Amino acid sequence: MTNFIVQFPLKTEMYQEDILNKRFEIGRKIYNSLVNITQKRYKEMIKTKEYRTLLSSLTGNKKIDKDIWKQINNIRKQYGMSEYSFHEDVKQMQRHFKDNIDSFTAQKIATELWKSYDKLFYGNGKKVYYKKYGSLNTLEGKSNKTGIRFKDDMIVWNGLEIPVVIDYDNYYEYQALQCDICYCRIVRKYVRNKYKFYVQIVFKGNPPVKVDMKTGEIKHYIGQGDVGLDIGTSTIAIASQSDVKILELADKVQNIENQKQNLLRKMDRSRRTINPDNYNENGTIKKQGNKKVIWNKSNHYIKYQNELKELYRKQADIRKYQHECLANYIISLGNKVYVEKMNFLGLQKRAKNTEKNDKGKFKRKKRFGKSLANKAPSMLLTIIDRKLKYFGEELIEINTFEAKASQFNHFDKIYTKKTLSQRWNDFNGIKIQRDLYSAFLIMNISNDLKSFDIDKCNERFENFYRLHNLEVDRLTGKKNLSSIAI
Repeated sequence: MTNFIVQFPLKTEMYQEDILNKRFEIGRKIYNSLVNITQKRYKEMIKTKEYRTLLSSLTGNKKIDKDIWKQINNIRKQYGMSEYSFHEDVKQMQRHFKDNIDSFTAQKIATELWKSYDKLFYGNGKKVYYKKYGSLNTLEGKSNKTGIRFKDDMIVWNGLEIPVVIDYDNYYEYQALQCDICYCRIVRKYVRNKYKFYVQIVFKGNPPVKVDMKTGEIKHYIGQGDVGLDIGTSTIAIASQSDVKILELADKVQNIENQKQNLLRKMDRSRRTINPDNYNENGTIKKQGNKKVIWNKSNHYIKYQNELKELYRKQADIRKYQHECLANYIISLGNKVYVEKMNFLGLQKRAKNTEKNDKGKFKRKKRFGKSLANKAPSMLLTIIDRKLKYFGEELIEINTFEAKASQFNHFDKIYTKKTLSQRWNDFNGIKIQRDLYSAFLIMNISNDLKSFDIDKCNERFENFYRLHNLEVDRLTGKKNLSSIAI
């Protein structure tokens, strides 16, 4: 069953804000205490010869590895490395804070830590981290019956009763509140130099359909037909039978990124001025051995820190809003949305090999970490998949290594490797932008998701080429990203 979330502001008084801030800090300390306990177990577990032997014996074959994974999971359970064990651990801690944190909320804190270990166990994470002061900004329950509850337009939680600001004239909010509630989440955001509090109510089922109150028309709908997406680190190419587009992802985020860079330079200058003894003559930070480096902060530095927090919040909100709008546009083009399976974590990592360019200088090992963090292409795909599921569909991932959309030519059925700098395809005088052509091929994938349907390609190419030329005309003369090459 699908769920959806609606966020409402909380009308808090000063004393209620103090209590909520106290509870967020208690939640952080519970989380860090759990990290402390579980890390000791984890380190003891990875020391054992049996565990290390089992991990090294994994082959990558699912059938062969099935029994090995069972043995590995049994060892993890013996050492208390399971979600249920974490719930038992947090139960002992919660008793000391029962006036502030209920048992369900404490269990959700333990579950959050288990997710970090889950990433660590299956290769997507390197380490489990402690939470810094002020970094825990969400607390949630498990149901609407106990703990954090929404009742009579109020959030009720361990003696707190906070009014929820609801606009009943808003059709979407009114319809959402008619659905059953799964659980509630209290969120703290740093907005304009102060904390503001919100409740995110997780409802069961599909979200209400948004309607234009003036015309009565449905705002967002799902189209019919095939849609191909060629997503990169900063751009996305879209091909359908009704429209062809190549767009920069979250293009309004870059202005805030420039502001962040200027602010970070100010912060660095301020920190160097206040802490000259922490730096070597060449400007690098002095190593203190096992001792922790102590940093003094000026009033200006604290002011810049708060400004930076605000910029991060704005950037995240703008990015999410633009992704939601783009996802609505994509699903309006068709109900069968295809995309290449991408390993964004791999693109984020630094290059391993040290290489030199033609001039003899060392090449940078940095790859696409910064652009992936700013543009968040993976988040866009998650949003598209979520929206499709509301209509009984899902995002379809094609086999990247078998299909090779960037290399294929449907005219002669030949694969040709291309360099990243080669942004245009030339098919006997027909010039087509590389990403748009890849999106067109992905749109015409066969049922096996490994090869392309040549008949579909030939049938749809004339319409695609016409729409392609319209898109190129639209972008000509504009300041586009270098990867678009228009």
